[in-house]
Amino acid sequence: MLGVEDFVNEAIEDIKSKITGKAIIACSGGVDSMVAATLTSKAIGDRLLAVYVDNGLMRKGETDEVRTMMEHMGINFKIADAGEQFFAALKGVTDPEQKRKIIGEKFIRVFEAEARSFGADTLVQGTIAPDWIESGDGVRDTIKSHHNVGGLPKDLGMALVEPLRDLYKDEVRDVARFLGVEASERQPFPGPALAVRCLGEVTPENIEIVREACFIVEDEIRKAAAAGKMPLPWQYFAALLPTRSVGVQGDRRAYGRTIVIRAVESVDGMTATYAKIPMDVLDVMATRITNEMKSQVNRVVYDITNKPPSTIEWE
Repeated sequence: MLGVEDFVNEAIEDIKSKITGKAIIACSGGVDSMVAATLTSKAIGDRLLAVYVDNGLMRKGETDEVRTMMEHMGINFKIADAGEQFFAALKGVTDPEQKRKIIGEKFIRVFEAEARSFGADTLVQGTIAPDWIESGDGVRDTIKSHHNVGGLPKDLGMALVEPLRDLYKDEVRDVARFLGVEASERQPFPGPALAVRCLGEVTPENIEIVREACFIVEDEIRKAAAAGKMPLPWQYFAALLPTRSVGVQGDRRAYGRTIVIRAVESVDGMTATYAKIPMDVLDVMATRITNEMKSQVNRVVYDITNKPPSTIEWE
């Protein structure tokens, strides 16, 4: 990669040359989309509309956090409420590849409506190198289709600009720091959001369970890192398994859900090792999850698999 300043200057000039009209970008608040939006905003100003889609699958407090970041960066943005559309499209779907493609296409359809309203003829995406490498290209195997690659419909109807396509996650973070993007140290979050942390069918009830579990895991790991008990992992979250298991609540039999805690160390997301979370921190997380969600969850396990052979996300 070029020096960060040279890359930023070249990217801005390249975006200016490619976008002559108006453009739209999906901006989740993650580092990839925020950097792409910031570069494009610097290149074309308010001819860019950043759309944050509240798809009902985001983390706790995510919408307010993203709104604040957009305002601080001076990006022209809109929040689109589309949760009911996504849940309807995902009804009965359990296959992870199908989930990703449905979510990707639904995103595009939402953007098409916003693009028509805004008069945009270009779609900007924060696609980075691991996205298209893992999605396959006819030569490489498809590991998992990323929503911004495998979910793109053939009748897109807009020109596509991907200013970060050749960068890896660590390089994107360098650009974010240079630009002053608040999301520079934000942990990665999958494009399909909590849908790929909810194994099995994506329902409002299941998403609410994994949303709360993710919040507890993130909260406790951040507190442990701040207290010097452990380094802050590269990525850390919870996933909900589709199986139930027998447990005990008081003196009564319970038949509840299982939450998996996942935390990894990585540089670029292409490989990863599981984070060695101290046992007392795991104990706090497991106790808090089962106490605060006792009517839903009765078992918590910890994933100690590296990438490869696993991927970072469970789906």
